[in-house]
Amino acid sequence: MKKLVVFMKSRNGLILAFILLFGGLFFAFRTVSAKDDSNELLTQQQRLLSAVASLLKEQHYSPKQINDDFSRKVFKGYFEQLDNDKSIFLQSDINALKKFETTIDEEINGAPLQFQPAVSAIYSKRLAEAEAMAKKILASPFDFSVNESIQLDGEKLNFPKDAAEQNDRWRKKIKYFVLERYIDLVEQQEKSKDKKDFVAKPKDSLELEARNNVLKIMERNFNRTKKAFTEEQRFNSFINVVTNLMDPHTDYYPPLEKRSFDERMSNQFYGIGAQLQQDDNGVKIASIVSGYPAWKSGEIVVGDLITKVAQGSADPVDIAGYDVQDAVKLIRGNKGTEVRLTLRKQDGSSKTVSLIREKIEQDEGRVRSAIIGEGDHKTGYIFLPDFYANFDEQRGARCSEDVALEVEKLKAEKVKGIVIDLRNNGGGSLVEVVKMVGLFIKSGPIVQVKERDGRVDERTWRDNDESVLYDGPLTVMVNELSASASEIFAAAIQDYKRGIIIGSSSTYGKGTVQRPVPFGKPIDFYSSRTEYGAVNLTFQKFYRVNGGATQLKGVTPDIVMPDPYEFLKIREKDNESALPWDAIPATGYQPWQNGAEAPVFATISKSEQAKIAADPSLNLLQENLKWLAKNAEAPVPLQIDQFKAIQKQISTTVNQNNSLLKLKNDLVVNPIQVDKDKYYNNPDPSKGIRYQEWLKSLKSDLQIGASVQLVEELAKKQMQTVKN
Repeated sequence: MKKLVVFMKSRNGLILAFILLFGGLFFAFRTVSAKDDSNELLTQQQRLLSAVASLLKEQHYSPKQINDDFSRKVFKGYFEQLDNDKSIFLQSDINALKKFETTIDEEINGAPLQFQPAVSAIYSKRLAEAEAMAKKILASPFDFSVNESIQLDGEKLNFPKDAAEQNDRWRKKIKYFVLERYIDLVEQQEKSKDKKDFVAKPKDSLELEARNNVLKIMERNFNRTKKAFTEEQRFNSFINVVTNLMDPHTDYYPPLEKRSFDERMSNQFYGIGAQLQQDDNGVKIASIVSGYPAWKSGEIVVGDLITKVAQGSADPVDIAGYDVQDAVKLIRGNKGTEVRLTLRKQDGSSKTVSLIREKIEQDEGRVRSAIIGEGDHKTGYIFLPDFYANFDEQRGARCSEDVALEVEKLKAEKVKGIVIDLRNNGGGSLVEVVKMVGLFIKSGPIVQVKERDGRVDERTWRDNDESVLYDGPLTVMVNELSASASEIFAAAIQDYKRGIIIGSSSTYGKGTVQRPVPFGKPIDFYSSRTEYGAVNLTFQKFYRVNGGATQLKGVTPDIVMPDPYEFLKIREKDNESALPWDAIPATGYQPWQNGAEAPVFATISKSEQAKIAADPSLNLLQENLKWLAKNAEAPVPLQIDQFKAIQKQISTTVNQNNSLLKLKNDLVVNPIQVDKDKYYNNPDPSKGIRYQEWLKSLKSDLQIGASVQLVEELAKKQMQTVKN
């Protein structure tokens, strides 16, 4: 009992107590309020919102005051969430709802819900009007000779002052979509004119075809919005506006979204073993994986159209208008549960098939490696898409274990060095990144973690294993989308002088730690999911061993290369609600080989950076990227000649960039010997083809080429040091 009391007073204990408190309170409230069926949903939503607010105030790392200023930001943010290009709501709607602008904080703190239901009701009405408006606009041909333009950036627009202005905004938006497709059809016809039996279509027929194509797309989008973005989903979005104002990474996940989040983290899910695709008719079966439920049923074939999805004996959901992502969320579920698919077969008949979900490993989302070069010039390349971990199973996938296995394979191939690619890696498990750094250093702290009360944990997140799996030359690739755990790994490798970091001018800049806090009673015994989802709460901040935060600033690579995303506003620093950068004292750590590598790294980095700065191709790439970023913010002309001119300039620039980002001479890339069957004799042929395509994509990658050259330079210096 004494141990339990001590634990409950600890940080982890307080978090657990809060989880139990909110789960129990919300379930008890639901039981009481069920007597009033007419207001049950609204009451549940109010209770959930209040519980979330209490959690934010009591446990968030740096909670903002929920006051009138916060209320104004929620007011603005919710309209941005529902209507980011300002084409649904009128200014008169905003004016009518202004009375809630400074009272939303009271609703968040427990007053009856009024703002969100009022907005949602107007949204439903305006959405129906917009659909009718779009169809009416598409019923008449467009005149592409008119000199006019459209602003696609909603931040630069006001809400339409009246219905006439709204109609004109929709007209321009639809005209933009039709113009794109009309020009494509004209160009396709021009390319086909010398083919046998070619019959030219008049331009008005091509314009009509373009309008019909846009009509199909818009009908599908409107249907999807009406069916998938329900009143409940709009309320969930409202909660996320509230949580994201605390910081960009405190998110509310309703049950389906929480399950999707868990699936991404663990690289496994419970499903039927079929890939889906979308066409004009709906969601179809694209392929079936041998050995899984869809295959074992013997009743599902490629090309079947899924029309309805039911959970066990529940009423089926008509998925007409759903996209693949929406359908997947319904078809996947919990371990051992039943899903019933109603299929329209290719002969026109309809059939309902009952399937029991099974565990499906997503091995394509796990680490993979390759050999770059030949003979005595082989470099190992490791690609890690995220820091995944399946903690629900004792032997679940762990990225640190998978990386260790790949390193062992590469060592067996006698590579001269290793490149670890963390580009676009959005992070994941803090536990796994600590273990992964430990593969490359002797021992020591990996990251410092700071609590909301100011306490700093220097001891928990450290590698205590003196053994080193790999001690050779190492480079780490990053870019703007390398975030969180990726930044911890890159920062630790950099601070320990263990390897050289190469990439864009900085990484993403996410230096906060989240933990899911569930609401409601558990759904099953196999997972941590609950009936009302969870808030992924920011409750700590992490810091490098040198004391600096990765928050906001990210990690600055030792060698900076031009990058396609450099000038896009996608980093943490571009989000108004991001927490600030700060620093704490450095913790005690011993650089790799007592810092002997530092002068070598500095010399090589300086030399390589000078080459990049003097490279005319890379300088041209940099200027092109600046122009593209600036042009993306400008209005788009809708006069056909002007439109074609700017599109040609964009296309020429993008094609030039693609060429500049490719190596002049392809790299020699091969799978590791023991993995060849996975690539060339895979039991799932389509998967094998995807693996082969991945290998092919590495061959011309300019940044991989630069990283490989860097490893070779490090290997030379290491050999010289050994000889001396």
